[in-house]
Amino acid sequence: MAPRANWKGFLKLGELVCPVALHTAASTSERVSFHLVNRRTGNRLHREFIDSETGKPVEKEDQVKGYETGENDYIVLQPEEIAAAVPESDKTMAVEAFVACSDIDDLYFDKPYYLRPADRQGEEVFALIREGMEAKKVAAVAQAVLFRRARTLIIRAHDAGLIATTLAYDYEVRSAKEAFSDIPDIEVKGEMLELAEHIIRTKSGRFDPKGFDDRYDAALAEVVKAKIEGRKIKPVRPKAEGKVIDLMEALRQSAGETKKKPAAKRKPAAGRRKAG
Repeated sequence: MAPRANWKGFLKLGELVCPVALHTAASTSERVSFHLVNRRTGNRLHREFIDSETGKPVEKEDQVKGYETGENDYIVLQPEEIAAAVPESDKTMAVEAFVACSDIDDLYFDKPYYLRPADRQGEEVFALIREGMEAKKVAAVAQAVLFRRARTLIIRAHDAGLIATTLAYDYEVRSAKEAFSDIPDIEVKGEMLELAEHIIRTKSGRFDPKGFDDRYDAALAEVVKAKIEGRKIKPVRPKAEGKVIDLMEALRQSAGETKKKPAAKRKPAAGRRKAG
């Protein structure tokens, strides 16, 4: 049985309309989480908002949002004024175009959701859209109002359903040119490039998320378990720093081409004659 939907609406493709449900595909709820507590009493702490000038606590009804126009100068916005900027939702996920899956830049990917039919009546239309996209190897670019924000989504066929991934806006993604501007242009060729290609070939495999471990979260869970059981918590020893070696030698070692000492020549046994 599918979990409770985060959003319900309609996937619209021209005159085709299909009731759909959106479900969270990735969640951090299973991670180890902590509360702040008083070291002396063991009681949980509660956050309190304090006026920066008077130092006095501010009640919830007096807490409003403000936009800073200058140093310590704010324009106060009332809740109803902010609500006026929230786009009106018609519960429609409207497909605007189809693009080749190979053309999608995943740098803009934000958060993935599972998209499935919301009821029995929509299953046939949903299957038609999904199968058509799968056959043509395309993804749909759609617009929808999700969680009080207008969002652009990339919708792709996945297993028996669809994956709808919200996209970051262009202004939110930092320039790659700016990030890489000071990387020197180095030409790599010859044996060095061949060794690198050899290492990549020997390390080739298949993408399997099951093999990825959150070592930090696992270590935290072990610390909590040890604390509950009254066991001593062993500090993690820092790894010894590796020796700085020649780049070509590092490539050879990685490729398993380390130089072996030549085998010693065997001397003929005493008294044994050579065949003549």
